Amino acid sequence: MKATGIVRRIDDLGRVVIPKEIRRTMRIREGDPLEIFTNTDGEVIFKKFSPIGEISDGALQAAEVIAKLGGAPAVIFDMDHVVAVSGLPRKEYSQRRLSPALEEMLESRKSYEYGRGGEVFRPVEGISANALAVSPIISNGDITGAVAFMSSKEGEYATEKQTMLCRAAAMFLGKQIES
Repeated sequence: MKATGIVRRIDDLGRVVIPKEIRRTMRIREGDPLEIFTNTDGEVIFKKFSPIGEISDGALQAAEVIAKLGGAPAVIFDMDHVVAVSGLPRKEYSQRRLSPALEEMLESRKSYEYGRGGEVFRPVEGISANALAVSPIISNGDITGAVAFMSSKEGEYATEKQTMLCRAAAMFLGKQIES
């Protein structure tokens, strides 16, 4: 754990303000769920809650299945990081942040499909691979992440099958989170 040097007092309603610098650095937005942990040393730890992270084994299985069926690498994201990867080096992608472009796309609740003459879309920060298809994961009306097929070679376009698998996996994971 890293000390920030920032001290805040609890108000009469039991609230504490998380400083703006920390919220910006940790990408904590208004309405984001935080999980609270305590330990025997008296520490209280806040951690961003990820519904996709809670079903990470299922997300990995979904990524493996759609990668095989779609014939392209698959990546599953929560609202901050890569959660599951199939067909790509796990170490390279594991816990990578979403690109600002993907964050913006998710906020607008849009899907993406790369076709001829289309604009290149890179969903993973620090990785130059393009997305073929991306679909948001929606559960209980909230965006909780995304499913993406990634390009494995230059000049590759999304197929209708990949687009449909991406949407189906996103819907399936959304239903898993709801139950």
